[in-house]
Amino acid sequence: MLSSDTNLDTSKCVMMCLVHDLAEAHVGDIAPSENISKEEKTKRESEAMHNFVHDMLRGTPAAIRIFKLWKEYEEGQTAEAKFVKALEYEREHGMTTLQPFFDSSLPKIQHFEVKGWGEDLADERRRLKLDS
Repeated sequence: MLSSDTNLDTSKCVMMCLVHDLAEAHVGDIAPSENISKEEKTKRESEAMHNFVHDMLRGTPAAIRIFKLWKEYEEGQTAEAKFVKALEYEREHGMTTLQPFFDSSLPKIQHFEVKGWGEDLADERRRLKLDS
């Protein structure tokens, strides 16, 4: 995690990146093109996390910490969750070409540093397009 944002707990961000994929590992990475409602996606992932935390890990303190990190990511309210979601956004939209993703997601990115990276990348893509 190479963020210059000193307000971020980068260790927490790394753990959150790993933890949020646990539910997807069980139910699959559900893309919008699959036409599964957000409610159904949330239900499936919540059930998968419950199974993982309570059945497989027996509700140990480490399991509860994993669940709290996953819940924090899902709620998307903390600085760390917003940062990780900004990094994850493209994967959730399953674009075959990234241009629509860049065009539609850049205004939605809330973390100042990730937004700056996106703006730099958009400038670079425009320059490359002009050069070709």
